[in-house]
Amino acid sequence: MARRLAAIMFTDLTGYTGLAQADEAGALRLLKEQERLVRPVLEVHRGRKVKSMGDGLLIEFPDALDAVESAVDLQRHVHEHNVREGARPLKMRIGIHLGDVERRGTDIMGDAVNVASRVEPLAEPEGVCLSEPVFVQVRNKVPYQFEKIGPRSLKGVREPIDIYRVVLPWTVKELPSTISGPTGLAVLPFANISPDPRDEYFADGLTEELITVLSQLSGLRVIARTSVMPYKSTSKGLAEIGAELGVSSFLEGSVRKSGNRLRITAQLIDAGSQGHLWARTYDRDLDDVFAVQSDIAKQVVESLKVELKATDRPPFAPRTPVRSDSYLAYLKGRTLMHTASPASLKAAKEQFELAISLDPTNASAYSGLSDVTRRFGGWYAAVPHAGWDETSRRLVARAIELDPNLAEAHTSLGLVLLCDSNYASAEKEFKLALSLNPSYSPAHHWYAEMLGDEARTDEALEQFALAEAADPLSPFNLYCSTWLSIWLGRLDDALVKIQKMDELQPDAPSSHLLLARYYLARSNLAGCLTELNRWEEGITDSRHKQVARALYFALSGEKDHSKALLRNLETLPEFPEGKALMVWAYCELGDLDGCYRWVERGVSFHQIRLDPRLEPMRKDPRFSMLLKQRNLA
Repeated sequence: MARRLAAIMFTDLTGYTGLAQADEAGALRLLKEQERLVRPVLEVHRGRKVKSMGDGLLIEFPDALDAVESAVDLQRHVHEHNVREGARPLKMRIGIHLGDVERRGTDIMGDAVNVASRVEPLAEPEGVCLSEPVFVQVRNKVPYQFEKIGPRSLKGVREPIDIYRVVLPWTVKELPSTISGPTGLAVLPFANISPDPRDEYFADGLTEELITVLSQLSGLRVIARTSVMPYKSTSKGLAEIGAELGVSSFLEGSVRKSGNRLRITAQLIDAGSQGHLWARTYDRDLDDVFAVQSDIAKQVVESLKVELKATDRPPFAPRTPVRSDSYLAYLKGRTLMHTASPASLKAAKEQFELAISLDPTNASAYSGLSDVTRRFGGWYAAVPHAGWDETSRRLVARAIELDPNLAEAHTSLGLVLLCDSNYASAEKEFKLALSLNPSYSPAHHWYAEMLGDEARTDEALEQFALAEAADPLSPFNLYCSTWLSIWLGRLDDALVKIQKMDELQPDAPSSHLLLARYYLARSNLAGCLTELNRWEEGITDSRHKQVARALYFALSGEKDHSKALLRNLETLPEFPEGKALMVWAYCELGDLDGCYRWVERGVSFHQIRLDPRLEPMRKDPRFSMLLKQRNLA
């Protein structure tokens, strides 16, 4: 049978299977929308749809140039579709390979088809990946940039193949101007090569400790743990990770722990050239781990030529020693705390308590126990507020007493003071924390929230930008800063953040809530109500479902139904994250007594201060009294 050279394209809709299970009719509409977008693009670029495979397509082109131009045009149409108000987002991956194929009726067969099908999953949602044969054909013929993501071993293919990513114009990530100065560094998750896989926590803990140590330098912008851990088992190349995180260098390595002996290998790599700037292997006892961390930090500083300022605390200065078993328990606690489930927080609490019992001078363990006590008490525990609040305060005070230079503890104290409406003292603590650790994202975040309370909105936006720069993959940072952007009428910025949140957590219910409020700010009530429905469908807590429906009824004019739901919610146990929504719902109904009743239960004040939908509350005489109570008059 005759063979011919062809460019083969595979496409795939991400998240389609889950959508089909949850909303079959919606999934079918999405397939029709895909067909509408694809058809005219193929006509222009001489493409032939060979067949559909569920939510994916197999397409052939006479040459590589047509295939790449078609892929970029198709993703451009998809992008324009996704930014339309009320549109259900399409997330398409595209992979392209060039090779010989055989035609059998309307179908095509051959190795080239198999390779193209393996290239497609390597693309990001809304992205395009090419094999090297395609790249060689088009690199000087199209106005697009390409990033090499390295050789990949593909199933059914004997030798690894170099893969390239097309840098699409609308996906280029620009860092906020406020963080253009410091050198960007990412400490990638250290690999655990210990005989016991249960020692994984130690590798993760060492990663976090190195981030903390290096973050103390004002000349470095070090990416937070939550943004580097997703790359623990990624197939992405360093250049792509560097672009996503906005960094120019990486520190990576491995840990082997056997009894009380450690072998730590570390290497510093330039993101652009991928060349090694420095590398070393340490064979030490566990008790020497702090010395190893200090030496690694020293080598990073010297290799990157980071200028130490007079205010910097040298990251390679001697640290207060703690018992090794206490240190291990602390690392386990910190690792567990990043999974914010009740079981994980309880386990983290136990590890911090163990660390303190083993070494009562472990300041970091007191700080961790303070944080987990406040988080567990505020979110889940059925204990009186005064109990966990007082315990948290006592623990953070002890942490600072033991180590006055612990940025995490000063941030925790700032949050305590913010809850007390002691804004002047809270600001001092946040600033002190940032002077000790300029890359500590939680300090930037809570400082931004405090500035929002005081209506210092430009400064709040700047702090949120710095929090995002230090932790660019944190949905929590994005979620809170998006609300601020919406309240301030910065709607284009808000939409970009919502889309990024959706990339980080596809189909997360919180994105639909933000979109609902975004559409309301755009005076698009239909879009708002649609997204409220989608939010309600995605959440599992029955109380949240009721407040979602109450908001829907309030905005759609069915006020009696809304009031009935809110009356029922008043009889249920409190749900902290729902307090702000209750205030919003009551305000839409014009029930200011209900608004202020829920404000007294402890709602974040910046929402009341800044949200245009809550203007009736600010016109009420009680608002002036509230400002005085909060020390904001």
